[in-house]
Amino acid sequence: MNEPTPRVVGRRVRRGAHRALRRAALWSLRPITWRPVPPPVERPRVRVLLQNAHGTGGTVRTVLNLCGHLARDHDVEIVSVLRRKREPFFPLPLGVAVTYADDAFAPRGRGARLLARLPSLLVPAGEASFRQMSLWSDVCLLRAVRRPSCDVLIGTRPSLVLLAAELAPRGVATVGQDHMSLDSYAPALRRQIVRAYRRLDAVAVLTEAARAGYAAALAGSGTRVVRIPNAAPPLPGRPSRREDDVVLAAGRLIATKGFDTLVRAFAPVAADHPGWTLRVFGNGPNRAALRALVAELGLGGQVELRPATRDLHAEMARASVYALSSRREGMPMVIIEAMGMGLPVVSFDCPHGPAELIAHGRDGLLVPPGDEAALSAALRALVEDRELRDRLGEAAVRSARAHDLERIGPRWTRLIAGLRAPEAASGRSVRRAGRDRGRTPPGPRAAGRRISR
Repeated sequence: MNEPTPRVVGRRVRRGAHRALRRAALWSLRPITWRPVPPPVERPRVRVLLQNAHGTGGTVRTVLNLCGHLARDHDVEIVSVLRRKREPFFPLPLGVAVTYADDAFAPRGRGARLLARLPSLLVPAGEASFRQMSLWSDVCLLRAVRRPSCDVLIGTRPSLVLLAAELAPRGVATVGQDHMSLDSYAPALRRQIVRAYRRLDAVAVLTEAARAGYAAALAGSGTRVVRIPNAAPPLPGRPSRREDDVVLAAGRLIATKGFDTLVRAFAPVAADHPGWTLRVFGNGPNRAALRALVAELGLGGQVELRPATRDLHAEMARASVYALSSRREGMPMVIIEAMGMGLPVVSFDCPHGPAELIAHGRDGLLVPPGDEAALSAALRALVEDRELRDRLGEAAVRSARAHDLERIGPRWTRLIAGLRAPEAASGRSVRRAGRDRGRTPPGPRAAGRRISR
């Protein structure tokens, strides 16, 4: 059995120390407030924690879409943890307040600059956003979470859901929106998730597989686990006529998205059909490696690596096939949008979303995960058979209607309304109070007020 290297040992020690410091920080910050749950206001006040409202990607787009819908009947505020670009990539929804916790364009004093050099204590070291955060980000985020005038607090990634579960003020309903599945996280982070999510009022997931996983892990906690798929906004323009010889793909250029496999799978198709082009839209650290692979395979004239676009729907209208080569997914928003734009989708049947969106042979094609030859064969079938493309594409448009925002949005409205029912809220207060280990309920004079340390 191989002994771990000093580097691995050092990393384990650092992460263990960080976990201990994080637990100590959370314990010291846990709110100590005993007060009656206030009666519901006419328009529920919903605060949504989003890592970067100015960023790209499916999570940002779906959260913005959802908040725009909720703003019809709720007072909605998006708290963007970070702001690193002046302008948002996607349009911000009308009627939604957007505030920034750690704003790079706001003036900072000497103390803030010092804290910005220190690592975060609130974000687990194994969570993907850890490298983006700092102790200053923690301070800014805590201010946003602790602000009053909020009935429902929603976190949209594990680090933010953990924060909502552990530090939300009393009387605030907490919801975790998970865009992946429990088994997609590393074991250490998964243990923290299971421990903290039991304090939530609800966990909303995208797929049935994710719902089953969370329901089993949180059994007996009283936390509701519900499946609410991603929703697509009304699509601009008409669906594609599938007349252009283009295979389209889009996403962040990282290993998880599997664009290297897609390029290799497209190579034999390109050799037999020189008029066809693969267009990949996205930014990310793997651009140089993908560019080198394209050159190595001699596909410079048939594979185009383009930057992320704000108008992906227009590119879909100029394509005939959409390809998804991810090694894992949650529920890819881009599949729903491609289907809505009339594109037959070829996708790996990876965990966990594509199989819940695509009916193989009816409105798209699924191939075994990571099977490059099968992906190539499926692409070839659609490239060579116009009738198949049209049949699957027309069926895809009909299937995508199940994910219209007008159908999915009301499910969130009902969830929020159920969490805010007075009798349910009272039960949650009792349940949460019982979970504060080591706390002694206050006497009569302390009830209803903040208790200082």
